[in-house]
Amino acid sequence: MTSLTPRRVITTEGPWVRFTLIGIALVFVFLFLVLPLAAVFTEALRKGFGAYLEGLREPDAWSAIRLTLVTAAIAVPLNLVFGVAAAWCIAKYEFRGKAFLTTLVDLPFSVSPVVAGLIYVLMFGAQGWFGPWLAAHDIKIIFAIPGIVLATIFVTFPFIARELIPLMQAQGNDEEQAAIVLGATGWQTFWHVTLPNIKWGLIYGVILCNARAMGEFGAVSVVSGHIRGQTNTMPLHVEILYNEYQSVAAFSVASLLALLALVTLVIKSVVEWRHEREMQAAAELPPERPLVAKEAG
Repeated sequence: MTSLTPRRVITTEGPWVRFTLIGIALVFVFLFLVLPLAAVFTEALRKGFGAYLEGLREPDAWSAIRLTLVTAAIAVPLNLVFGVAAAWCIAKYEFRGKAFLTTLVDLPFSVSPVVAGLIYVLMFGAQGWFGPWLAAHDIKIIFAIPGIVLATIFVTFPFIARELIPLMQAQGNDEEQAAIVLGATGWQTFWHVTLPNIKWGLIYGVILCNARAMGEFGAVSVVSGHIRGQTNTMPLHVEILYNEYQSVAAFSVASLLALLALVTLVIKSVVEWRHEREMQAAAELPPERPLVAKEAG
């Protein structure tokens, strides 16, 4: 059994270069990441834990929390389906227009979220392309929950696809073709061959997509209308409270967003750790009888 031992990296720079770079990185992280997070929690608890809880118990705050979770619960599964389908199509098949489809997947990365919100206003607003028809059928998208969901889907849909496309391209088609030759159907090939091979990349993409969905501000701000208790997500609610000089309540909701971000970071770290453990375990299997070694483990 081969053992994985870390190799020593030999550099020509002196130790002072390494310590200087580490020090610069630590100072940067402290000033731009740790200190702002500490300031958020400090301001949230400035008037005591009771005032902190009061800021979270407010009906408008609860409404913003629920809307944020509902929006993420709708946008993430839809992006999951789209991301897997787009990645499978781009990575596994060759067709005319493939480069154009890849460019479209990357489009939300290059378009400002505010512009994305304005696009939906242009399409579904009262004076938009479909506005008169929607009004005639009493369907409300802009300044309502459907518009918020659509804007969130637009800004988050590249995350899962972009995690899976390079992974699936690196893996190639050999295993899928072997499964089909042995008689597996398309769905059987996907569930038993493709999905197990991409599961860690898929989980990682879902985590990033969910984090962006809960923290999105620009596009949601344009289409929401800022109706308190109805169309305000957590980021929008924080802005309103801060503009009204309710700093404790604003930082209380902001701290909840920060906690969700930290939980997301912990889950991401666990996923990466589990993935590395699986890769190490696979590398340590005896090459002559890998399946027996797996069953014994």
